[in-house]
Amino acid sequence: MRRQNRYILYIISFMAVLSLVLAGMRLVHPERIGNGRSGEQTESKLKGQSGETDQNTGMVENQNIRVALMTSGYGSVLHSSVSLAADSGLRLKYDGREEDWTGGVLTLLADDVRLKNGHLSAEPLNPDEEIRVESIERGRGIPSYQGKIEVWSGEEGMTVINELPMESYLCRVVPSEMPASYEMEALKAQAVCARSYAVRQMQDYAYPEYQAHVNDSVEYQVYNNSYPADTATQAVKDTTGQVVWYQGNVASTYYFSTSCGETTDMTAWGGEVNESNAYLQSISVCGDVGDYEKDLPWYQWTAEISSERMAALLSNYAGKDLGTLESVEVTRRGDGDVAAELTAVGNGGSITVETENKIRTALGGSGYSIVRNDGQTVDSQRLLPSAFISIEKKANSYVIRGGGYGHGIGMSQNGANEMAKNGKNYMEILKLFYQNVEIR
Repeated sequence: MRRQNRYILYIISFMAVLSLVLAGMRLVHPERIGNGRSGEQTESKLKGQSGETDQNTGMVENQNIRVALMTSGYGSVLHSSVSLAADSGLRLKYDGREEDWTGGVLTLLADDVRLKNGHLSAEPLNPDEEIRVESIERGRGIPSYQGKIEVWSGEEGMTVINELPMESYLCRVVPSEMPASYEMEALKAQAVCARSYAVRQMQDYAYPEYQAHVNDSVEYQVYNNSYPADTATQAVKDTTGQVVWYQGNVASTYYFSTSCGETTDMTAWGGEVNESNAYLQSISVCGDVGDYEKDLPWYQWTAEISSERMAALLSNYAGKDLGTLESVEVTRRGDGDVAAELTAVGNGGSITVETENKIRTALGGSGYSIVRNDGQTVDSQRLLPSAFISIEKKANSYVIRGGGYGHGIGMSQNGANEMAKNGKNYMEILKLFYQNVEIR
């Protein structure tokens, strides 16, 4: 009996040691345990830095997101120099050491001795303060950031990473993506969209070499370009943890500026409608008042482009001289009547352009004006406002009549605001733009 008890004690001791070893592995190598880099997910939880969802509510936990901060003008994630400051000073951590910096602005170059082993992290000595990154500018001027800042050194330059809680991140995404003066229910819809989109992105690293999930530009979601606003912060708080679910997965909640009364689906980007994205359907953005956005500036617009300028734009896009244009036509349309294929024929050749973003690129550029729904004339830009267009040939020009602003997939932000003005709450708004979903 004593021998038996001794064996039991040995087994219990062995299991306890094994548990400690496994726990240590999780602490030392958290990236190896459930970081979701394979993109796998289950109905009960999302894997990844976003953490698990609450089994009862489905709400996402407030885990940290890592954001790569781009240079001024969002030109690159690689910085030639980085300047950091906080009123109280900075606590720097590198090479297993800590250093308190109270000498004003800290400017780092790639060959700084503190970066010789790859990177350092900085936090304000006063935890209530934020870190200013004085080497970049945003719409708000010199930006400051909650959480911590990491600076990584590489052969081509330095990368700046801001790590902070998801909900804090969203408080600076929402006012950067939607005017803080918009209706509260529209801001709530934007907060849920932004959170859902971020959770999807946190299932993998966009920049695995720096363990960063996203950058702070329109390539993902614009972050901290505008000052925080009480209304946007309240919208985030009122929807804390809520995301859009479709068939047990968090949905990719794409959004854009303004609709022409219709949206489209994933075929506009050259994809296919399938079971995983069927919530992104072409819908009519209308109610008892008709099209919600009918009085907005970008609801409809017209551009007249000379034949010579049109030929130059299309030739530049194609990388070959099309010569004198004979025709420019929309030769295929997608759901919502969006242009899905454009064909241009000239006496020097022809091109076919597919997908809404490529069509907008091909017809975008300088050298013509656009007359908006409100009568205001504006200069053309790099992209055509949308691909919800028709094209009419005149004697010496082409007239493009279009509607909306943006890609047209998912939620129209101005449509959401107009719906809110008409008494719709954020749940109703989201369930119009994303069909057959749950918000929890």
